[in-house]
Amino acid sequence: MSSPPAPAPVSSSEQATQTSPDSSTASVASSILEYRKFKGRSYHSTYHDSSYPIPTDEKILENFDLMHHFLTLLTDDKLYLAPVKEDVQKVLDVGTGTSIWAIDYADEHPNTAVIGTDLSAVQPDWVPPNLKFEIDDCTKPWTWDANTFDFVHMRYLFGAIRDWTALFKEAYNAVKPGGWVESCESEPMTHSDDGTVTDDGSTALGGPWDKMFIEGGKATGCSLSVLTEDLQMKAMKEAGFVDIQETFYKASEEHHNIPRILTNCIYTDPIRFMAQRPEDGRNRPVCEAQSRV
Repeated sequence: MSSPPAPAPVSSSEQATQTSPDSSTASVASSILEYRKFKGRSYHSTYHDSSYPIPTDEKILENFDLMHHFLTLLTDDKLYLAPVKEDVQKVLDVGTGTSIWAIDYADEHPNTAVIGTDLSAVQPDWVPPNLKFEIDDCTKPWTWDANTFDFVHMRYLFGAIRDWTALFKEAYNAVKPGGWVESCESEPMTHSDDGTVTDDGSTALGGPWDKMFIEGGKATGCSLSVLTEDLQMKAMKEAGFVDIQETFYKASEEHHNIPRILTNCIYTDPIRFMAQRPEDGRNRPVCEAQSRV
């Protein structure tokens, strides 16, 4: 999480470019809802040229909500760590997914306008009145005016971002001076303190599992090892942020429910979408991916 030192100047031509897409929102709604189908799974619309590989169907959405609960357990029920004031006016949740984070934040801050953006319209209809959603691709130039938000929140974007510096530059421009940007990413690589996870292939997780993630990230150009490569910190510095604070969490024995949550997420649905996706013949066959875990 970090805070920008000063507002980023925006020319009048840039402002026109940023605000003009609003007029086309309604006209593209039907194409956005035309999800692609592949091997029984649904993926985001072809309206976007994004390489995001994860499905948008009910199976994966349930896992997204489980991962939200995993993270709140890990952080002692905190929705965010940034020192954001309680009376902020406007908050952006990038890659909102099922919007579970945005809903919780909007419930706790009824006087704050909360906006959640995502590639797909998979959010629920019944949400707090101060929360709204917009279809948007965070890897493209953002349409927000400079200094719009008090707080920009993003998480679990690994595997979706090719250029983290470009992403944080957009966030830098969109957040107000003195505001905060928080990026939360998980390490898909598996590690253990007691040696139960090894890198030699003798365990289900560890070496073979990690290799699949690394190879997959290289194949798509979107790294899956964000923490290992320290991509967040490097990109935030390059984007111009100051007062950058970094906090690491590790699931330990005191988090009794976390192994159950992770087991449900890892051993059921994600195996399928990691193995294959539309227009991607480079990844491993489903049967091989499943046999490795």
